[in-house]
Amino acid sequence: MAICEQLTPPGKGLVERDVVRVVTPGTVIEPSLLDGKANNYLASVVVERDLAGLAYVDITTSEFATTQLSMDQLLSELARLQPSEVLLPRNVDPAGLGEAAPVTPVDDSWAEVEAARQALLEHFDVATLEGYGCAHLPLAVGAAGMIVHYLRQNQRGALKLLNRLTTYSADDQMVLDVQTRRNLELFRNSRSGSIEGSLLSVIDLTQTPMGGRLLRRWLGHPLLSLEALKQRQDAVERFCDDSIARARVIALLHRMGDLERLVNRIGALQANPRELAALRRSLETVPEIKEVLGDAGAPDWLVGQLQPCQEAVALVSQAIADDPPANLEAGGVIRQGFSPELDQLRIASKEGRQYLASLERREKERTGIKSLKVGYNKVFGYYIEVSKANLDQVPSDYIRKQTLVGAERFFTVELKDFESRILNARDRMAELESSIFRQVCHQLGQWREPVLAVADALAHLDVFSSLAEVAVRHNYRRPELIDGDTILIRGGRHPVVEQSLGEESFVPNDTYLSNRDSQLIILTGPNMSGKSTYLRQVALIVLLAQIGSFVPADSATIGLVDRIFTRIGAQEDLAAGQSTFMVEMVETANILNNATPRSLIILDEIGRGTSTYDGISIAHAVAEYVHNHPRLGTKTLFATHYHELVELASYLPRVVNLNVAVAEEGGKVVFLRKIIPGGADRSYGIHVAQLAGLPRTVVYRAQEILAGLEGNQRHKPPAQSGTRGRQRAEATSQQLLLFGQTPPVVDELLGLDLDSLTPLEALNKLYELQQKARREQGNGDDGSVRRKA
Repeated sequence: MAICEQLTPPGKGLVERDVVRVVTPGTVIEPSLLDGKANNYLASVVVERDLAGLAYVDITTSEFATTQLSMDQLLSELARLQPSEVLLPRNVDPAGLGEAAPVTPVDDSWAEVEAARQALLEHFDVATLEGYGCAHLPLAVGAAGMIVHYLRQNQRGALKLLNRLTTYSADDQMVLDVQTRRNLELFRNSRSGSIEGSLLSVIDLTQTPMGGRLLRRWLGHPLLSLEALKQRQDAVERFCDDSIARARVIALLHRMGDLERLVNRIGALQANPRELAALRRSLETVPEIKEVLGDAGAPDWLVGQLQPCQEAVALVSQAIADDPPANLEAGGVIRQGFSPELDQLRIASKEGRQYLASLERREKERTGIKSLKVGYNKVFGYYIEVSKANLDQVPSDYIRKQTLVGAERFFTVELKDFESRILNARDRMAELESSIFRQVCHQLGQWREPVLAVADALAHLDVFSSLAEVAVRHNYRRPELIDGDTILIRGGRHPVVEQSLGEESFVPNDTYLSNRDSQLIILTGPNMSGKSTYLRQVALIVLLAQIGSFVPADSATIGLVDRIFTRIGAQEDLAAGQSTFMVEMVETANILNNATPRSLIILDEIGRGTSTYDGISIAHAVAEYVHNHPRLGTKTLFATHYHELVELASYLPRVVNLNVAVAEEGGKVVFLRKIIPGGADRSYGIHVAQLAGLPRTVVYRAQEILAGLEGNQRHKPPAQSGTRGRQRAEATSQQLLLFGQTPPVVDELLGLDLDSLTPLEALNKLYELQQKARREQGNGDDGSVRRKA
C-alpha cells in the first residue's frame, strides 16, 4: 500500500504531492497493527552455493543486524526471527526458504557485493565497514545492503533511524530448528496455534513491550557462554531474594510505555501528541526505579544505564499539555505559556466565541426574532439563520447567503469582517501548533540514543524481575551450569503441563544423562502414561537453563548443549509430496547428520509410520548409530513402543532402560506417571482406545486379535545373538497378519446382526456356516486344499 501526502500548501497552481512511503508487512510502524511484545522483522537473504547472507531490521526499534552462515543454519535463523517479510533476489528460488515468511523479490543488483557495500558506506557516512565487523563477509554485506536499498525506495524516513549495524555469528547460540521450536511449543501451542499453552505463556510475566520482546529473543536464542548465563542468573537471584524490591520494580514497570517504539516514531515524525506525553511519563518513572535498584544492590552495569534523560522530560513537560488530544487537528496540544504567539491566537479565538454569543443576543433584541441563531459550517462560514415564519422581520442590512427548506441564512458586513479575522486566526493557530510540535519532535530526536539505552536497561530489568517472579510463584530453582557433558535433574517438572493441571499435582521425575555411562535412555511404557511429557520436560529444563532462567526442578546440574534436536509426532508435508513416514525419516536424517557429542536428542516413536518389522529395524539401527558412531555419542532420550529395543542395554554399554510405572486394579490401568528403571512389556493401547470412546465391539475384537498375536509370538523361537557382541534378529520378510489368526467362518459368525434375523433366516445362515466350516476342515494351514492320497 502506497501512502501519498501533499508536500506544498494549497494556493495558485498545482499542489505538489508524492508517495512518502510504501507499507509492506516488514515496514509497518502503526502501533495498532503490531504486537507490542514481538518484533516486526524485515529480513533479506543472499545465497551463494552452500553459504548465505542474512540481515534483518525492525524499523520500529532500530535493531539492524547481519550475518553470514551455512544454508543449514539459515532456516533455523529464519525460524528464530519469524520475519514478517523476506527480501530475496529475483534469481533465487524462494522454495528453499520453506514457509519462513512472505517473500518479496527485489532487483538482483541490490545484492551484488560492491553495490551493497556502497549503499552501506553512504548510509553510515563512513569510509570502511571494518568498524561494523562485516567487511570480510561479502554475503552479510550483500544482505544488509539489500535492506538499505529497499528502505531507501519504500520507507526513506526509517533510514535515518538506523545508525547501528551489528554483525553476529550463529555459532554463538544454541541452534533450535523449526521442528524443535514446534515440538517443544516454545511460542505457540501446537494444537490451536495460540500463545496460550506455550512455554512463553508460562514464563512471560513482563510488564513492558520491550521486556516482552527481549524475553522472546532470549527464548529463541539460548546462550552457549557460561559467563553470560551466570551473569543473568545472578540478576534473577537478586530479585528472587528481595521480594519487596521485586514487587516495587514490577509495579513501576507497569507504568512504563514502549520507549523503543515511542522514541523511534518521534524521530521519524510519525508520533501523535499522546505518544510524547507517554514518553514523558515513562522517563519520569526512571529515577524511582533507579532508587529501588540502588537500595536492592542491583548490578552496576544495569543501574548505570538508567539515565533519566531529564532534558527530554523537561522539553516535553514545557511544550506538551498534560493530557493532549490524540491528533493535532483537535488543537490544545501545545501547553499554554510555551509560545506567546500561540497564546495570543488562543485568546483571540476565545474572545471570538464570546463575540458570537454577544452578537446573537444583540440581533435577537434588535429584530425581535426569538428563534434567530448565529452558526458556522465549513462550506458557508458564519451565518445568521432565520426561520421562514419570521422573514418579514429581517432587517435590510441582512444579506442572503443560503436558502434552506424551513429557513434562510444571512450575513452582515460586521459578521463577514469577524469571519475573516477569526478564520485567519484559527488557520494560523493550527499551522503554528503543528510547526511547534514538529520542532519538539526534532529536538527530542537528539536524545534518541540515550532513551534507547534506557529502554534496553528497562527491558533487561523487566525480564530479570519477570523470571524471578515466575521462579518464586512456581518453585523454580537455580540450576548449576557446567561445561561438562552431564545433565542431572532431581524432581524435574514440565513447566507448562504442571500449570494446566490445576489442583492436581504434577508427578516430578529425575533424569541422568552423561556421555560416559548414561548416554542413551530407552524409555518404554503405555500410551498416555507421560513418556512424551517427560521427554519434553527434560529439553525445556535444559533450554530454560540456557537462557538464564531458573528451572522447574528440586535441583539441576546442566552441562551446556550446543543444540536440541527433536523428532516428535506425526506430520506430513503435502506441498513437498512427503508422506508422514517420509517426513519422519527426513527429520531423523537431519538429526543423525548434524548432531554432535554436545547436543541433546529427543526421539519419540521412530519408525511407527511403516510396517512393524521395518519400524523396529529402523529404530534399532538409529539407536545403535547414535550410540556407536564416533562423531555422535550424543545424549539421547528415545521413547518407543518397540519393547524389543530394551535388549540394546544388554550389549551397548551406555544404554539405560527406563519405563513409566503403571498399576492394574480391577482390570483397569492406573497411570502412576513415575519413571522407574527397567523396560516395559505392554503398551495398553487397547485400554487407551477404550478411553477414547471406540465402540465396544471394536475394543472387544481388538482384544481377541491381540490375544491371538501374543499367543503366536510366544511360540516363536527366540532371536539368536550374532558375533562381536551384537544381537541380530533373523532376516525375514514376514509381516504380522492382523486378521489372519481366526478362520473366516468365525469372522462371519461374529459379524452377524442376530437381532435383525428372522428364525428362518437364522436357520438358513446356520446351515450355510456349517457347510463352510466343513469345507475349511479340509484345507491345509497354508490355505491350499489337501489332496487325498
